[in-house]
Amino acid sequence: MAGLTPKTTRRIGLAQMQMSSDTDQNLDHAREMVRQLAQSGAEIVCLPELFRSPYFPREGNTSHFELAEPIQGPSTEALSRLAAELQVVLIVPIFEKREAGLYHNTAVVIDADGQVAHTYRKMHIPDDPYFYEKFYFAPGDLGFHAADCRAGRIATLICWDQWFPEAARLVALDGAQMLFYPTAIGWIDGEDDDENAAQRESWLTVQRAHAIANGVFVIAVNRVGQEENLNFFGSSFVCDPQGRILEQAAADKEQALIVEIDLNRIQEMRQGWPFLRDRRIDAYADLDKRFRR
Repeated sequence: MAGLTPKTTRRIGLAQMQMSSDTDQNLDHAREMVRQLAQSGAEIVCLPELFRSPYFPREGNTSHFELAEPIQGPSTEALSRLAAELQVVLIVPIFEKREAGLYHNTAVVIDADGQVAHTYRKMHIPDDPYFYEKFYFAPGDLGFHAADCRAGRIATLICWDQWFPEAARLVALDGAQMLFYPTAIGWIDGEDDDENAAQRESWLTVQRAHAIANGVFVIAVNRVGQEENLNFFGSSFVCDPQGRILEQAAADKEQALIVEIDLNRIQEMRQGWPFLRDRRIDAYADLDKRFRR
């Protein structure tokens, strides 16, 4: 109707989950949390990385490949139906079986009509003690892009991608208003408490910096709970384009969190801090080198 002001607020749902060893139970639990968040007004809901199972890359074991599924598989089919029923956008991280012997760590964006709006394959693949993802996942080949959905223009990156400013910058340059990071990050048993606290603070700080440097909202959704020798520290959060944490979940329990954001903050911050305007795009060619010396 003429004269109406476009709606600029969005209600973001974060499903901070603890996983069981039963993949069907995890899917059912995810659906319950999505339904709860949607009924409370969420317009877009993000699930944690690899939510269908415990975090299997803590070891290299070929039997875990049985957990993989195609994009048009059980997880996306069930959650596409739910998205259409509830009229909510869903970010669904899966262990993607692209072909025999070719697997990805993938996030599928399902629009509020139940159709797939975007697919992202994790680009940065870690290989650290108890995070042996290179054993399972090929690096993504779909690039860094944003996509339009009913809730706005969004981008997804995944966990280890959180530490790379280039990835956040590229999706911002593609018009992302909201940057979602489905995540599985935690502490290894036996590490020093001070070191654990510093690691968590680094994780928060680097993502808040992405929000500031790019003038976007950042949403990180972590799993939570003890899985053998890994303690996933939750702490899922939303921060605004000034890096302010608007809401944050607990470190030690499941939580369904709804956060309202105002997309007008993007314009306000970019006008005051015009980092995109002042970039020296004529001087950044060496970023395509591994190291300059």
